[in-house]
Amino acid sequence: MEPTFPQKIYHLVSRIPLGNVSTYGQLSLLAGSPRAARIVGAALANAPAGLPCHRVLYRDGSLCCDQAFGGKEIQRKLLEQEGVPFLPDGRVDLKRCLWQPDESPWDSL
Repeated sequence: MEPTFPQKIYHLVSRIPLGNVSTYGQLSLLAGSPRAARIVGAALANAPAGLPCHRVLYRDGSLCCDQAFGGKEIQRKLLEQEGVPFLPDGRVDLKRCLWQPDESPWDSL
């Protein structure tokens, strides 16, 4: 049975390594729906406990909205604890830590 879109997103998020980040758009592309970044956000709002959803950012490296993770300060603290680099303007340095899957992200699905 084909996994649902949210299941695909949860699987992808579970594969983002420590110290790396992804974007809503990158996840939607990898899940086969390149224009569904907002739906990724909706899926993550209902994600199972334990997923590293704090590693998902806006396309410019900005942190998520204030409703998620207890606010941007919490998300930033979690990312800093993982060694994620930030730019002086507060965005994550995507050039240094954007997740690039080495193999198919579906190998273990």
